[in-house]
Amino acid sequence: MSTVLAIDTSTSRTSVALIAGDKVLFNEFHEDPLAHGEVLPLLVEKALKLNVGVDLIAVGMGPGPFTGLRVGIAFAQSLALGMNVKWHGVCSLDAMAFNLAQQKDNKDFIVSTDARRKERFWARYENGERVNQPQVGKPAEIERFGVKVFNEGDYYPDPISMAKIALSNSSIDQPIYVRKPDAYPLPENVKFREFTGLDLVTAVAMEKAVYGKAGWTAGQFKEEFAKAPKNAYYIAAESNGELIGYAGIYFLSEFADIHTITVAVDHRRKGIGREFLKRLINWARVKKAEAIMLEVRVGNEEALPLYIESGFTEISRRQNYYGPGLTAIIMRKEL
Repeated sequence: MSTVLAIDTSTSRTSVALIAGDKVLFNEFHEDPLAHGEVLPLLVEKALKLNVGVDLIAVGMGPGPFTGLRVGIAFAQSLALGMNVKWHGVCSLDAMAFNLAQQKDNKDFIVSTDARRKERFWARYENGERVNQPQVGKPAEIERFGVKVFNEGDYYPDPISMAKIALSNSSIDQPIYVRKPDAYPLPENVKFREFTGLDLVTAVAMEKAVYGKAGWTAGQFKEEFAKAPKNAYYIAAESNGELIGYAGIYFLSEFADIHTITVAVDHRRKGIGREFLKRLINWARVKKAEAIMLEVRVGNEEALPLYIESGFTEISRRQNYYGPGLTAIIMRKEL
């Protein structure tokens, strides 16, 4: 009887299971598309505390977003090396389809997971067998087949199924990326540091240039900045010694609220806002916040896609929030 540790990070979910024969010893997951690297070691450590010898490590090889997927694969390979056991790669879509194929009315179906960019990773199955290589495409391209489509949301790659597949099929040795990696490098020639009182004059001037009359005053900056470092975190970006952006977040009780992410007009579309957002989210996690809130103006086509991609969802709207006729979208991200 073989004991298999199964890992999958191909979707927004980090999944870990420990299976000995037909017995499930451990099976847990965590939902957060940006937390794979943080959560995976904790789940695996929890599983291994059962002190059961592991014979094989099974890992989902995708398809999936590049950054999250490589976390699971690299971790599984390193762990297998350290434990001196074999690792076995499994197509994550196969692990999603395994149980579905056991149902009598599922002879021909498609499974798909979120590929971002309004696309889906997908594969088609007939009589329980995958009949095409994993692909990526628009939802309309998948629907044209006229068969059942099982989507991530109600269905995820099952680590228990992954363990069973790993014991019966040949291993997939290379990640299934389908398209080019989504990893984002740090912005070039930009230094990120903590916001200080010396930045106030430049920041107030930038507020007026970017937001006009709706911009913060020096008094408002000082009031919010005074909450740092205990309950607030403010970070600055500079290039050649010049302040080119700043961002701030406030934490109270169980929730964090992003107050601002501002980048000078001449320095946009360089990944600065993305880096700000990543650091604010990480700070909120350190504070053990349950969720993060933010507001974004309707029509802000630069910021809105970034927030959606990072896992924020719309929960409400506030009319005239930024001024007459300017509506704010209230967004929330669970941590």
